[in-house]
Amino acid sequence: MKAMSAREAKHHFGQLIDDARAEAVVVEKHGRPVVVVLAVEEYERLTGRTVSPSNKISKDEQ
Repeated sequence: MKAMSAREAKHHFGQLIDDARAEAVVVEKHGRPVVVVLAVEEYERLTGRTVSPSNKISKDEQ
């Protein structure tokens, strides 16, 4: 499993997405893991839920 800092994730978001499609990526803040980014297919396999475009968060909800 790969890891990167939150700063790296912010500045290299495209690379984070590309990496996460191949394997889960841990994002760390101040040296501590805070989130794991993984491919939609892996999320669906783990949770048994299907992700659809209607699951998007609007800017008003953020």
